[in-house]
This record gives sequence, structure tokens and C-alpha cells, in this order.
Amino acid sequence: MEKSPRYITTTLPYVNADPHIGFALEIIQADALARYLRLTGHEVFFSTGTDEHGQKIFEKAKEQGEDVQTYVDRYAASFERLRESLNLSYDSFIRTTAPHHEAAAQELWKRCLAQGDIYKKKYKGLYCVGCEKFLTEKDLVEGKCPLHTNQSPQEVEEENYFFALSKYQRGLLDYLSKDASIIPEVKREEARRFVADGLEDFSISREKSRMPWGIPVPGDESQVMYVWFDALTNYISTLGWPADEKHTFATFWQQGATLQMAGKDQVRFQSIMWQAMLMSANVKTTDTVFYHGFINSGGQKMSKSLGNVISPFDMVEKYGTEATRYMLLRHVHPTEDTDITWERMDEWYTAHLVNGLGNLVARVMKLAETHLVKAIERPGADGFEERYVAALESYNFQAATEYIWERIGALDARITTEEPFKVVKVDAEAGKRMIGEMTLELYHIVRLLHPFLPQTNALVQQAILENKKPANLFPRLA
Repeated sequence: MEKSPRYITTTLPYVNADPHIGFALEIIQADALARYLRLTGHEVFFSTGTDEHGQKIFEKAKEQGEDVQTYVDRYAASFERLRESLNLSYDSFIRTTAPHHEAAAQELWKRCLAQGDIYKKKYKGLYCVGCEKFLTEKDLVEGKCPLHTNQSPQEVEEENYFFALSKYQRGLLDYLSKDASIIPEVKREEARRFVADGLEDFSISREKSRMPWGIPVPGDESQVMYVWFDALTNYISTLGWPADEKHTFATFWQQGATLQMAGKDQVRFQSIMWQAMLMSANVKTTDTVFYHGFINSGGQKMSKSLGNVISPFDMVEKYGTEATRYMLLRHVHPTEDTDITWERMDEWYTAHLVNGLGNLVARVMKLAETHLVKAIERPGADGFEERYVAALESYNFQAATEYIWERIGALDARITTEEPFKVVKVDAEAGKRMIGEMTLELYHIVRLLHPFLPQTNALVQQAILENKKPANLFPRLA
């Protein structure tokens, strides 16, 4: 049976700070899904990148007395380091300062303009630099943006271009009526309520004299694009749109199944503004947007002032790449907020990797190396168990890994109960048969690990095929 092409993308993080654990979660989830889909025969295009325009970045560069392009180049490089640190398999890393992306953003603008959906007007409103957006009175909590309570919104009065979002209320409600448009359901209902309450047109440009760091508006050099109009275009510019509409873009966006992954605070941007922009430009809307929860630490939102920020690079340095992937995929809820601390991660690492998976591999492979004359025959690449497949196809990475660790626990318990190391001494054939069965079960377990712990999967499969106990997978913490 022919498998449909699949397109997976993360959001693009701002390059005004080093990568944080929330984005590490998002990109590892996307990577695990991409690896699973490739394993099951799909052609996959997996994209990520960096968002490099906007007032927040412009002001940060000025604060540090640095050329803006030099500033974004430096921070973009820190995000590209995640590829090696987290063992990521993405196909494209798009930067919004890339010439082909700028051309795509300008083309999208032209198509929306041709539909009569872009117009210019004078506007006065409150602008949140942290969110890079204008706020309405109903957005405010005690006069401030609910996401950036440490800074007051700026009152801005200028002449800008606007996008006619209000025109697309009916189209968006139809789009959001599809179950798959947003996962989880609670976020789809949030989006539907927001649209049903009425939509306001939103500003999509800034005066260049006030904020010069952005893509020029086609036909008006006095204005630059509002960062969100520019950045959202990355989802199709990374596929070669519009220059190459008949090849990669056609395969993965027009004909394939598209999935965007984002944090739960992104609903208005990803599932409302962006989808309306696509409708305006006569481009297919995104099939599914999956929203993950936030990661907190010690019962509080992570912040530098509280000293509770957990860096993905620090996690890799302490636990290694495979353990970092494991902890974010198994111990962080896929859609709800999760609290983690270094102490909890130490416990997970020791209990589930050192004493769990690592110990099981050592036990089974020591028995196999000692008592089997040759390696077990490599089984055929059959399908995956229904529970595992259902979990991954609903983006429940936690449930998929829970299933794997249940099998790890069951095999470990079987060794303890059946004691093959004793049986082989009194009945060699029965003992060898038992050890062979256990080694085969270990093979099936590590095959399930491929999307989550790809290096461990490869190492243990190789050890099984060579019938040799591998080196210690997960060293004990000092």
C-alpha cells in the first residue's frame, strides 16, 4: 500500500536567547514522529529553523551594541547546534533572513493584496514587544499582556497595513470544524470560541523609520512586514514556494499530509492568522496543528531571575543525548504542562535507564554471549503493535514510551522468575531456547525504541546480531 508524503515542522524560535527546554521538547517530539513515519514507509520532509526579524531582536542587538545581522547569525548558530546535541534528523533549517524566504514572504503579501485583503490605515494601539503584536482591551490583564507581565505594552500610533482577518470568520469556522485541524481538542475549542466571538483585522507592517529590521513591504519602502506575517511564511518557503511550486512544495504541502507543532500559546498565530493568510493566497490550509504544553520547574515558570532555567545543552552534558530525548518524550506530558527538576531527572535516569533498560540489555546479552553458539536470526521487519501505533499517530509520545517500558519491565521480570541462567546448567537445550526467546524479545523492544532513542536502538541491534554484550549504555551518575 502506497504511503502518503508527510510534512512536519516546528515553530521557529526567536533568536533573542539561547535554546530553551520548551523548544527542545517540541523539536524532539517532531523528530521522533519523523523517524517513526520514515520507519513505516512514508516519505517525510521535516523542517525547523529560526525567526530573525522583529522589534524584540532589533532592540536586543542595539542593547548589546552589535550589528543586527551579526547578532542573529550568532544566535541562529546556537539553534543549529541542537542538531548534533539532540541527534535531530530534520531535512531543512530555514532562516527568515534567507533571500529565498524574503522573496516568498513578499510573494505571499502580493497574493493577499491581489485578493483585496491588505489595506493601509492609521492606527493607535498597545503593542507588546515580547509577543510582537498589538493587544486589544480584552487581551489585557490588569493593564498588561498576560504573557509578559514584567513590561507594560507600548502605545503606538502610526500608519500601517492591515490584513482583513474578519473576512475569513466563516472559512476559519469551517476549517476548525474538522477534528484533525487542532490537537488536542481543548485547543480546537479555544480557537473556535475565539473565531466565533468575532475577528478583528490585524496590523501586518511597521514604519521602517521606527523599526527598520524586517522584510520590505512590496511597493512601499517606508514599511517593513510585521514579524508574524513574515515568519509564518516559513512553513511553505522552506519547501521552495513559490519558485518551485511543482516539486517539493507540491509533494509535501499540496499532496501530502501537513503537521505543524507548536506551544499551546500559539493558537491565534498558527491556527487562525496563518490559516486565513493561506486562504487569502489560495494555498491549502494546514491539515493539523499539534499544541504541546509548557515545562515548569519546581512549581514555577522557568525564569533566569528565579534561577530555575533548565538548558537542553546542560541536560545533554549531564545525561547524554539519548537520556535527554528519553526524559522529554516519556516524562513530559504531550499536551499538558509538566513540572520537572534536576532531582526528578536524576531519579528517572537511574531508575529507568541505568537500572531499567541498561541493566536489561546487559543481563540478556551476557546470557546470549555466554550460552548461544551464534546470534539469533534477524526477524523480518513486521508491523508495530496496535497500541504503539495508536499512541504515535495521536502524537502521544508518553503513551508510546510507557508501552515500551512495560515490555522492558516484563522481560526483566521473566528473567528473574524463569532464571534461564540456572535452567541452562541442568537442561542446556531448554535453557538456550529460553535465552534465544528473551534475546528476540529484546530485539523487538529496541526496534520500538528507534524513533525515541535511535543511537541506543542501533547499538543494541548490532550487539544482538553480533551476539555480544555491548558496553555500558547508561553510566551511573557521579
